[in-house]
Amino acid sequence: MPGRRDVVHPQNQTESRAACEHFENPLLLASGNCKLVIGSKQCYISVACRLAGRLVDALAIQLSGSHSLACRLRSRQLHGQPQGCGPSRGQARRSKSMTMQSSKLNDETLQWYLRDRYFDVDEAEQKLRRMLAWREDFQPDHITASQVAKEASSGKAYVHSHLDVYGRPAIVIRTRLHVVGQYPINDSKRLAVFLIDQAIAQAQSAGGEQILGIFDLRDFQVPRNSDFLFARFMVEAFFEYYPRRVAQVLFVEAPWMFQPAWAAIQPLMRKYAALVRFVSKEELAREYFTPNTTPDEFK
Repeated sequence: MPGRRDVVHPQNQTESRAACEHFENPLLLASGNCKLVIGSKQCYISVACRLAGRLVDALAIQLSGSHSLACRLRSRQLHGQPQGCGPSRGQARRSKSMTMQSSKLNDETLQWYLRDRYFDVDEAEQKLRRMLAWREDFQPDHITASQVAKEASSGKAYVHSHLDVYGRPAIVIRTRLHVVGQYPINDSKRLAVFLIDQAIAQAQSAGGEQILGIFDLRDFQVPRNSDFLFARFMVEAFFEYYPRRVAQVLFVEAPWMFQPAWAAIQPLMRKYAALVRFVSKEELAREYFTPNTTPDEFK
């Protein structure tokens, strides 16, 4: 075939994963041919193209402008004929909620979910669809500081003003101030999502990707602070909607009465349970912060 380029096809999924993991950004593909350059070889990686193509076809989402990966894929899928990259009439009729979703489904998001699912396109697609459905229903992009101000004023949770020694923003949760039933569960969920998005934005502005969760368990009481419905949502959020965004979760000064609650929560966390570490406030201050950056309540 005239102009055909030689490519090396991964022999199996392991080789495909290895190729992708050794490339800094597997979704910033060469324009028009979906190839990665790895050393002196060209390795044809279909996962990014397949995932983006499926979602573009199914959801009619523009990813990131006229030269985006979605746009290039759409042009090729239409039998190589010259095509504009603007929205079609059908796309123009999509709801505003779908437009808001598109801002979250950019090349970086596709890459993040592919990495989370080890470049398994089917699993990444399923997880992305669940995330998009949740965002359409929950509308996290419309949450404002004023909407969560009342519950936030309780001091139960906040994004710390300093990064930890690893350059990660920290969300501090004072569990003793979270009283079951004091606020509607959906309000508590909105506050949690607002703080997560705020922390992630802070991480990205500092050139990072992940955040630290700190649960202050001093004076934890059962059943006053044992909110299993909210805990289940938090596990679901970090597994489904913010995968791999949490680098570590610290349980500070956990009392003995917290152990039954942890025994109930741990199975829900699956692999993320390995991210949990029980620490004293002295260990937190010594290993994760400097004397000047430690949260005041742990000094």
